[in-house]
Amino acid sequence: MQRVTSYLPAGTPSSNPIDRVELPHDLRHLRRKLLHLENGDMVMLDLREPVLFANGDLLVREDGELIEIIAAAEKLFEIKPRDRRHLIELAWHLGNRHLSAQIEDERILILRDHVIRSMLEGLGATVTEVSEPFQPARGAYHAHGGQSHGHDHGHSHGHDHHDHSHD
Repeated sequence: MQRVTSYLPAGTPSSNPIDRVELPHDLRHLRRKLLHLENGDMVMLDLREPVLFANGDLLVREDGELIEIIAAAEKLFEIKPRDRRHLIELAWHLGNRHLSAQIEDERILILRDHVIRSMLEGLGATVTEVSEPFQPARGAYHAHGGQSHGHDHGHSHGHDHHDHSHD
């Protein structure tokens, strides 16, 4: 079985990848894992440090061949604001709740959560169900390139252990 011990960031000039692996956002934070490729083959990913992979990143096999990371389509809410200022306000409310969000110029994408949908609609946003790849903004603790600081990007806040409120 081939091993992968390095990678190239998306957009790196390279030869064509020989295969692809499709993963949702919460399965793209990897260090060591057996990956099942689209063609049915498997490779062992074995990196020194955890990496939060993005769509288009390239895994480099020991033989030099490349495998492309593809962001899987996920069930999301597309949030449309009234204007740019409203988008910033909505992003603040989502960030205050520690929600992963993909923030773009004219919309925000989040994983579907009907309680949050009600809140957003109450704040005047238009919320639509979509299914597409999800690449949430990387937080302060999740640098690309293997610079993990021991924080799990998929953590949950089932209880409030901070000194601030989530109102």
